[in-house]
Amino acid sequence: KAGLCTCRALLFLGLWYLFSGCTLFLNKYILSYMQADPTLLGTFQMLMTGVCGFIQLYFPCGMYKPHHRLGRPPGFYKHMTLVGCTRFLTVILGLVSLNYVAVSFTETIKSSAPIFTVVISRLLLGEETGLWVNLSLLPVMGGLALCSTNEISFNTKGFIAAMATNLTECLQNVYSKMLISGDKFKYTPAELQFYTSLASVVLQVPVSFLYVGVSLEEVTGPQFAAFILNGIFFHLQSITAYVLMDYTSPLTHSVANTAKRALLIWASVIMFGNPVTMLSALGTCTVIAGVLLYNKAREIDTSSLSAKKSNKLLSEETSFSTTKVRRI
Repeated sequence: KAGLCTCRALLFLGLWYLFSGCTLFLNKYILSYMQADPTLLGTFQMLMTGVCGFIQLYFPCGMYKPHHRLGRPPGFYKHMTLVGCTRFLTVILGLVSLNYVAVSFTETIKSSAPIFTVVISRLLLGEETGLWVNLSLLPVMGGLALCSTNEISFNTKGFIAAMATNLTECLQNVYSKMLISGDKFKYTPAELQFYTSLASVVLQVPVSFLYVGVSLEEVTGPQFAAFILNGIFFHLQSITAYVLMDYTSPLTHSVANTAKRALLIWASVIMFGNPVTMLSALGTCTVIAGVLLYNKAREIDTSSLSAKKSNKLLSEETSFSTTKVRRI
């Protein structure tokens, strides 16, 4: 596939960046200024993605080609439950992290995502990455860490939650890629959005009401409106990410996600009026350079792997021909 080198892929990349920023900053506003509970906010997010995902099953809005299913594929409930659980954990842990630390610190911790993705992709998909691709990840992650050196606010709970979010999000993305690009059965973005949200809500609602102890009566009108708007943004962020997955490998998606985080860190600096240091500027430039290096490294490693496979096939054919001649 052409990856991100198509107008449609770039369009959804831009939309994903836009809706991710809207969701992230509204999350921080709701948690920090409205004093809302993270678990309740996460529950509303999954409820809204379920409702919007159900609507998009019948109205694709140009995001994908609808399919008329005659039945459910093998392992349907297992796949939806697994992705639903990882979505539940990613949302809750991400909101807990935001509740304890700054946006920039949360995004900095998530800069290690490509490493998690490389390992998980190898284990689940058998996807190999070459030496140059692995080396190109270093400036991407290092640059992002530099972006918010001036605003690091360490908190143990926030740090652990952000690292756990990293793991569950990478696992969710790789597993979702496997489902959305399968050989025998391909799920549509709306199917993944709706069914995994449904599985997540089954877990999330009991947690919200049994352990958090938050009553809906305590939710004010402005909070409820913010929850609804936030849920719509979260749905659009999630479904554009699923659409984008069909164009990219999990690692490319992770690198694009890292570049997005660098932009969000700068946006948070501008929105909250924080001073910008030379290290922040250097970090942003390093991330951009790292992404460009990653694209070039991917081309080199892909060509190298293709050449190795061709040589292996040629060697096997030569060996087979030699054996056949000897028998004759």
